[in-house]
Amino acid sequence: MKISRRDILIGAGAGLVSSASTLAKVSDPPSGHAGHHPADGPPDSVASRAARTGRVRTLNGWSLPHRMEGGTKVFHLVAEEFEHEFAPGSRAVCWGYNGGTPGPTLEANEGDRVRILVTNRLREATTIHWHGLLLPSGMDGVGGLTQPKIAPGETYAYEFTLRQHGTHMYHPHADEMTQMAMGMMGLFIIHPRGGDAVPVDRDYALILHNFALHPGTRRPDPSVMQDFDLWTFNSKVYPAIETLVARSGERVRIRVGNLSMWNHPIHLHGVQFEVTGSDGGRWPRSQWRREVTEIVGVGQMRDLEFTAVPGDWAFHCHMAHHTMGPMGHGIPNTLGVDQDGVEQRIRRMLPGYMAMGADGMSEHQQHVDSGHMPGPENTLPMMTGQGPFGSIEMGGMFTVLKVRDNQPRDDYSDPGWYRHPAGTVARRISTDPSFGDPPRRPR
Repeated sequence: MKISRRDILIGAGAGLVSSASTLAKVSDPPSGHAGHHPADGPPDSVASRAARTGRVRTLNGWSLPHRMEGGTKVFHLVAEEFEHEFAPGSRAVCWGYNGGTPGPTLEANEGDRVRILVTNRLREATTIHWHGLLLPSGMDGVGGLTQPKIAPGETYAYEFTLRQHGTHMYHPHADEMTQMAMGMMGLFIIHPRGGDAVPVDRDYALILHNFALHPGTRRPDPSVMQDFDLWTFNSKVYPAIETLVARSGERVRIRVGNLSMWNHPIHLHGVQFEVTGSDGGRWPRSQWRREVTEIVGVGQMRDLEFTAVPGDWAFHCHMAHHTMGPMGHGIPNTLGVDQDGVEQRIRRMLPGYMAMGADGMSEHQQHVDSGHMPGPENTLPMMTGQGPFGSIEMGGMFTVLKVRDNQPRDDYSDPGWYRHPAGTVARRISTDPSFGDPPRRPR
């Protein structure tokens, strides 16, 4: 039995049901990583601890090692099913590459000859499209158009010379809606011949994506077009997303790719960054432009660069509902509605019901923080992170840039919360709601 959000959220009261009796039984996930072995690279559960072999740091991810064969760099990708954790408390059976979603980042240099072996361990055919790359038509990866599909158990070889540089992606063009909805995607970063004219000290990369994981289920729903409930950086929900770390004064680049079904206005606090590149590579400096929010459209890449300044700075999508966890789409708005006594009456028939929303959705987070309101099985609260001043008021497609004066240059470990200099934190000066006599709009 499939349980939808509308089934779980009661209409007029808009309360969240947490009673396990209303949930469908969760099916057992596959044991371990289907066909996974150490040579394929680290599985998702240890990806964030894996040694990085490339120059780019992929949040919660890793760069795929290669071997040399006669002057050609050879990579090996394995399409397979595995269990993935979006954040503690939310796991699903996903599809991806080499044990993770997104798959490992491919890094090479402009002018390199590459051969990419693709082994299909799924139960249906697949291909890989090299998004934005200039290559022969027969290497473009569109099943049925430019190549036969890779059947289960088969391995295909893609081989071409890299004729460009920039931030790129890879993903299937076979049963694309399902396979991408299940997590099949990755980054392909080509460094310019001779290096960057303006070098960066730290180079981060991430993919924006969305998943529809209905309460009580263990597999994303590929049929959802808009009402997604998990908005992710590299298939992780905050606070499971790694922190961006830098030293004061360092030049930082964040490469952002979008393979979700929404456009995302990506916003960074604390600095005005420069938009310096896209799928087309790093732009001429005369084309760089200064922003604080950059829309990354579906299928697009953007490179954001800035000089780091001390502090803890939010980095997130500016679509408000994308910086929250599982959403209850179609719930009636109960703001301002007197729900006195409703909760007690409904609980007689539906244990676990909670009336909420009369004074704002923060009521939900307060119940979660206090442990008084468990959510449906295999779901997350709307906001889950804890900061130095209490619950962080964002989640989902969100993380934190932490800049410190004394951060070692090669150290990416989390330095903890920022110690604000005296007098630089907003402070309470009154608890009287009638405080002062602020001006009012003339009538």
